[in-house]
Amino acid sequence: MSIFVDSTTKVVVQGISPTSQGLYHALRNRAYGTNVVAGTNPRRGGEVIEGIPVFASVAEAVEATGANASFIAVPPAGAPAAILEAAEAGVPFVVCITEFIPAHDEARVYATLRRNYPGTRLLGPNCPGIISAGKANIGITAGEIALAGGPVGLVSRSGTVFYQAIYELTQKGIGQTTGVGIGGDPVPGTGFVDCLAAFQADPETRAVIMIGEIGGTEEERAAEFIATEMDKPVVCYIAGVTAPPGRKMGHAGAIVSGTSGTAAAKMAALERAGALVAHNPTQAGEMMAEVVAGLPA
Repeated sequence: MSIFVDSTTKVVVQGISPTSQGLYHALRNRAYGTNVVAGTNPRRGGEVIEGIPVFASVAEAVEATGANASFIAVPPAGAPAAILEAAEAGVPFVVCITEFIPAHDEARVYATLRRNYPGTRLLGPNCPGIISAGKANIGITAGEIALAGGPVGLVSRSGTVFYQAIYELTQKGIGQTTGVGIGGDPVPGTGFVDCLAAFQADPETRAVIMIGEIGGTEEERAAEFIATEMDKPVVCYIAGVTAPPGRKMGHAGAIVSGTSGTAAAKMAALERAGALVAHNPTQAGEMMAEVVAGLPA
């Protein structure tokens, strides 16, 4: 199995045109096997671009194709409205890879979704997306690095380390169920606990790699969930061990104030929760190889 998306997922790509990033990634996702059924562009409704029918709105695309997932790759100024348009059309799963969305816009959209559209899950923004190996790829992850068949699920704040972790597993012959890049902005639509709960409920995911980074308290919340709700082994890596306090490192959410949000604090919380904590991505892959080797047949 997989979480959130699979081979039956029907994807509408918002913001598609002959020269757009949306089209570039839509074609890559389609080549992987993802069921890309539609695109949207208010100025190009009725066109067909590279075999993808284009509609003027998400509502029209959903009505015509039954799309149940959206992929948003539009500029920061238009991304908040695009997310809400998908929610208003009843799309249950929305992936937004757009970066540089102002934090106050992210907070407003998140609050609106929680209040008015509880049936819509947002992944991102500023994330690599999601890949259910061999079934569907929505976002910018290179499908070539993934290996289908499980038994490992992945969830990560860092995009780059996410790719490396998938590659490390594949190089060791360890398949993946689903990899979820939740993004590193301050207000992600989907967090660690959401993904850990889904992996815990997925019978084909038998172990999980979780990749965190400095800043915020999401990893500590994840540690609490691991300790109280999970019986599957979890291997963790926290990026940013050498980051100085008060310095923003890469992601907008990766800022440390005093002792709050440090890599050391997160690692300690995860170790107390019973997770295996690696000191670099390669070690995380090695630890997971040992875990998989020890799983019951």
